[in-house]
Amino acid sequence: MLAHHNLWPPRKLTGKKGILQLIERLGCIQFDTINAMGRNADLVLQSRIKNYSPDKLNELLYKDRSLLDGWDKMASIYLSTDWPYFKRRRTHSKKHHHMRFEETLSMLPEIMKQIKKNGPMSSIEFEDDRRADWYWSETRLVRAALEVLYSRGTLGIHHRVNTRRVFDKIENLLPKEILKTPDPNKTETAYRKWHLLRRLGGMGLASAKSGEYWLGMTNFRKANDRREMLEKLIQSGEVRQVKVEDLEEPLYMRAVDQPLLDKITRARVTQSHASFIAPLDNLIWNRKLIHSLFDFYYVWEVYKPAAQRLYGYYVLPVLYQDRFVARINSKMDRKTNTLHILNWWWEKDISPDEEMKLALVECFEQFYTFTNATQVEFSVEIQGNKSLQWMPTI
Repeated sequence: MLAHHNLWPPRKLTGKKGILQLIERLGCIQFDTINAMGRNADLVLQSRIKNYSPDKLNELLYKDRSLLDGWDKMASIYLSTDWPYFKRRRTHSKKHHHMRFEETLSMLPEIMKQIKKNGPMSSIEFEDDRRADWYWSETRLVRAALEVLYSRGTLGIHHRVNTRRVFDKIENLLPKEILKTPDPNKTETAYRKWHLLRRLGGMGLASAKSGEYWLGMTNFRKANDRREMLEKLIQSGEVRQVKVEDLEEPLYMRAVDQPLLDKITRARVTQSHASFIAPLDNLIWNRKLIHSLFDFYYVWEVYKPAAQRLYGYYVLPVLYQDRFVARINSKMDRKTNTLHILNWWWEKDISPDEEMKLALVECFEQFYTFTNATQVEFSVEIQGNKSLQWMPTI
């Protein structure tokens, strides 16, 4: 699992080329706008890309256009060349919106007229303040209309101003040869096969049971449908069934990943390493499987009321070698460029030796550089904690 996710060892990929290599392997990485110490996509990349900085991802998205803001498993980032494969999703969105949002649809021609006239625009540049019902809550009619045009593929994201999206016509953002490429999956069966293999690649090892890690696969949500397709792919030699000691249920992996599995089972660890893992990292999409494999139970508590949180608002798992050994809760203050370490929790039975401490120091220093902080402050809760004396004062 860790080798597949480029975490065994971490931070061995480099530059924009390394980012593209990672996303080509995983299919997509999940995007989220919350930025406590870095957006989720950036946190995913900082654990794999040596000396990673967010400007590299922004260049690939909004300058090179090699990557695309889109929808796969929730809001995601994937290769621009994957655009033709998602035609079914765009068609599905168009049909769905016609059934539910008549008022919003009436706004679409005016949105397109304004963008054609003015160029890239965000929702705040439209003066219309009418309100509309939307999926999550009431919102501005303009914002809902932009969402519709974006999900249909009529508009794409030209760039972002912090979390705010600036939209432009998709033909201004992607090459004609990509836009004109027909859907490579000519049948529903071909599409299901493609997306199932893609999602297996996104996880490395997968359970056929239902879970949010299967979201975004259009018209392909039932467990029985997935199992049926998995059996067909096993018979065709494109998928392997994997049995793991002490786990009752079988797991599944792509056959093309078999050489990596064979290689890593023969490999010897020659250097200690550690990494901070993003809360929506592909590695931990299936939280139940991670609990079974690593004996590590993780819940992202960002949407829980403060009084109900066991750990904190934005807590990152800490991976050392092949174990999750701790959790870190931190927050970046952009006004003072201060990285606040709010808390640190060791997992049960973890007693850090010198080798682990050195690996954690290297990991922490890489993370500190990634945040672009100029100082670190420790909360009262962990000051004086002797087990954290390895953590450097930078």
